[in-house]
Parts: sequence; C-alpha cells; structure tokens
Amino acid sequence: MKQLSEKTVKIYDIQGKETGQITLPRIFSVDIRPDIIRKVVVALQSHSLQPKGRDPMAGKRTTAASFGVGRALSRVPRVGGERHPRAGTAAFAPNTVKGRITHPPSVGKTLGKRINRKERLAALYSAIAATGSKDLVERRGHVVDEVQGFPLVVSDQVQDISRTNEVRDLLTKLGVRKDLERARNREKSRSGKSRMRGRAKQFGVGPLLVVGEDKGVGKAARNLVGVDVVEAKNLNVRLLAPGTDPGRLTVWSESALKIIDQSYSRG
Repeated sequence: MKQLSEKTVKIYDIQGKETGQITLPRIFSVDIRPDIIRKVVVALQSHSLQPKGRDPMAGKRTTAASFGVGRALSRVPRVGGERHPRAGTAAFAPNTVKGRITHPPSVGKTLGKRINRKERLAALYSAIAATGSKDLVERRGHVVDEVQGFPLVVSDQVQDISRTNEVRDLLTKLGVRKDLERARNREKSRSGKSRMRGRAKQFGVGPLLVVGEDKGVGKAARNLVGVDVVEAKNLNVRLLAPGTDPGRLTVWSESALKIIDQSYSRG
C-alpha cells in the first residue's frame, strides 16, 4: 500500500507550542512493506544470539558396556558391577538416564541471518514511513488520542534536555502521556505476577525519540519505562518496528528529519 502524507508538518517546541512548519521528507511517501520489515527485524534479532555447545564427553564418562546376548536384556550399554547403586542400569546411550544427547548443539553453527543491503534499506525506509501513519501506530497498541498529528516533530531544543522530568513534561504536552502510562502499567502488571526464576522483566514499548545529536536527552529519558532515544544516524528497523510490527509512536527532532532526508536522497 502507498503511504500518503502532507507536504508540511507542524513543529512544536519543548513547551508543546507550535513554532513553525517543516517540509516532510519524501521518505514518508514510500511504500510500506510489512513483509520486508518482518524479514529484516528477524535477521537483526538473530545477530544477538550467542553460540551454545555441549561438552564432547557429556554423558560418556561411564564404564557402561553392553552385556551382550543371552540374558533376555536389550543390548544397550549397562553399568557393570554388583554393589554399585546403578549396577545393571542402562547408561551412555541417548535414550538412557544421564546419557549423551543424540544431536548436541554445536558452537560452529551459523546463527546470524544475512540480509541484502537493498532489502535492509527498503525495510528502514518503510518503517520510517509507517511512523507517519496514525492507523498503523494505533494498530500497534499505542494510545494516540491526544496526539495532534503524524509524524510528530519537535524543535532541536529537545536535544539539550538533561532532566527526566523535562522529558516527561515534553511528552505530556505533545499528547503522549497516556501512552507512557500504558507502557508503565503493562510493566507493573507483568512484574506483579509470579514468574519463573531467572526470567527477566518484560517492559511495554513506549514512544521512540529520534534526535540529530544526543546532548543529554538520552540519559534523561532512560528512566522512563518504554522510552528509547536514538540518533538519526544510528536508527534501525528493530527500534522502529519492535517485534516486527511497524508503526511505533515516534517523536522526531527537526535536525533528525533533515538527516533522514539526506540519507534517503543518497540512497
């Protein structure tokens, strides 16, 4: 489907007031391809997998050997002896207690998936364009009833914010307060339930703040649940489409849009 957008969008300052307009980059009019986005996000997720293997001697440290025929027993390896607690019990074979694994994982297995450059760029451009669609943002589960328009653009003053309260106030004035509460409440409800030991908490995905240069806003926003801050040059599909679903609620700084437009022009 073709994502259509207006030629200009409003720019808001850190007080939430309109200060001007900016021409929307052409990248927000590209075709949105959820299939390519899904493929690239899965490939990026595979890059964080760690190789896992087994001890080559695991399950083999035993004196078990087959008793042979003539005892009306299966010919699997069995522990010898008479007074040993496991004497006569099967061992070593894959189907036995404490036996070896039939096909153990290998550290030499290739886990990371490769992706073509054109596909990666197409997915990035498509994910950026999806942030300008209110329908896709709502479909992801974000609460955007109070948001004035899409894409949401703020002045470069946001890059100089150094306090968490200032970031929270800015997002509140931009109409993102309900989405912050949604991400925080989702984290509370999940962490309040009993979960398996060793399992990490799961947090709700909130708004993404894309800036031209991080002068302190990244450190200021790190205590807000679900909020991520990234510089435009480091933007990737995994941040724009968490879980392979495009349309993350994104706040763009004025300089970030210019960087994105220049990158798109170069191809």
